[in-house]
Amino acid sequence: MLALLASTALVAAETDAELTVHAGKPGAVINPNIYGQFSEHLGHCIYDGIWVGPDSTIPNTNGYSNAVLAALRDLHVPILRWPGGCFADEYHWKDGIGPAEKRPSMYNSHWGGVVENNHFGTHEFLNLCELLGIEPYVCVNVGSGTVQEAMEWVEYMTSDASSPMANLRRANGRDKPWRVHYVAVGNESWGCGGSMTPEFYADNFRRYNTFMKNYGATPKDALYRVACGPSADDYDWTDVVMKSASNQMNGLSLHYYTIPHGDWKHKGSATLFNRDDYLSTLGNTLHMEELISRHSAIMDKYDPKKQVGLCVDEWGIWTDVEPGTNPGFLYQQNSLRDAILAALNLHIFQAHADRVVMANIAQMVNVLQAMILTDHDKVVLTPTYHVFEMLKVHQGATSLAVELKTSDLVPATEKIPQVSASASRDPAGKIHLSLVNTDPDHAVTVACTLDGAPVGQPVGRVLTAGNMTAHNTFEAPHTVEPMPFTGASVSGGHLTVALPPLSVVILEL
Repeated sequence: MLALLASTALVAAETDAELTVHAGKPGAVINPNIYGQFSEHLGHCIYDGIWVGPDSTIPNTNGYSNAVLAALRDLHVPILRWPGGCFADEYHWKDGIGPAEKRPSMYNSHWGGVVENNHFGTHEFLNLCELLGIEPYVCVNVGSGTVQEAMEWVEYMTSDASSPMANLRRANGRDKPWRVHYVAVGNESWGCGGSMTPEFYADNFRRYNTFMKNYGATPKDALYRVACGPSADDYDWTDVVMKSASNQMNGLSLHYYTIPHGDWKHKGSATLFNRDDYLSTLGNTLHMEELISRHSAIMDKYDPKKQVGLCVDEWGIWTDVEPGTNPGFLYQQNSLRDAILAALNLHIFQAHADRVVMANIAQMVNVLQAMILTDHDKVVLTPTYHVFEMLKVHQGATSLAVELKTSDLVPATEKIPQVSASASRDPAGKIHLSLVNTDPDHAVTVACTLDGAPVGQPVGRVLTAGNMTAHNTFEAPHTVEPMPFTGASVSGGHLTVALPPLSVVILEL
């Protein structure tokens, strides 16, 4: 009886939605880095994930898993954050250079209490980025490190001079510097990165910023310096740091995780949840809209020309770990619910493309809301991976204004629209429209008008499954994956789209 009541209560007030895409009202360019990734020394994200070592029996290229490389190539990863996360503020980069057999090991106190051999360090990370055409985003150690350590790391990576750190790099086998544009000055300095006050951090940011030099020959090679921003709704942190140091930074970070029911101690399973859990999770993830709006308003006070970008460099759903796994490894499965959640967040970031210039989902392989799960030489692509792959057509495109009339799912503690939409025009002139139906029980028909451009016959793909808990496993890796979409039709210059329940659709118009 309770299940019946819950199902009945989820019926939306209407089953149709109306959408207008204003093709003649271009907005900001959607920075490709909004589709960024995050790789921390945590669990099996690096070791036994990206990195298996050159002597592994697992097929590899210079130590990188071939299966993971192939999956990442298809994803068109624009930027990758490393080495953390909380790990970054205990990481000393000189331990991770030189001959692998001579590198000292380190104790990973944050994540599982394991001892790492430092075989994956600066060269391995930057060579990976170079191999795949990814922008590296390096987080320097402010919590337990020194200004000199940060200064020398930047020199080691980016200087072409005959200088001590550049010559050390050459001695370790790399003649020319790498291009490292994005650098974060500390991670979560309000918490695991040093338990600092915003005033103390702002002073430290200015200090570190002074000694981290630009060695590149052109302005494009200059460091893009990201200051540690707030945790979720800590608006005071944003105000203090922006007021004190906005004229010295290029970006400000924001961290926000979707926690089902908002309970960190009892987050719930990644695959065993009901409709109430689903609704709570979506309500919590949509809080991202308020966070970005309010932090952006504070940034506007000190940076009205929007020269400082908002970098949401940690986001995603955080559930309980899978039973029987190390709690410190944060290994969780990934369901259709998480794909819906990812698409909603990407739509929010794109709607704020004038301020949001980067976002890095946590994390890329085997950790939290991962793109890829690995087991020795086997790889599973998660529903979230497929959303990123489907929506990658928005990268670098110009956002288009949309007007959407849709019903809300009920009951819910927060407003949850049945339909979410985002549109863009790519450099070749093609218009792409992504749509999400959040309703777990009902299809919805979207009547779409394309204002300012003709409507051609749409071509698209859809990601959906029979239930919200559907996920891919090593035994059944294709349970949730994109399929050709035939639910869009054009008549009289108007587009009609029939969205299945729990679906993400991408259309080329």
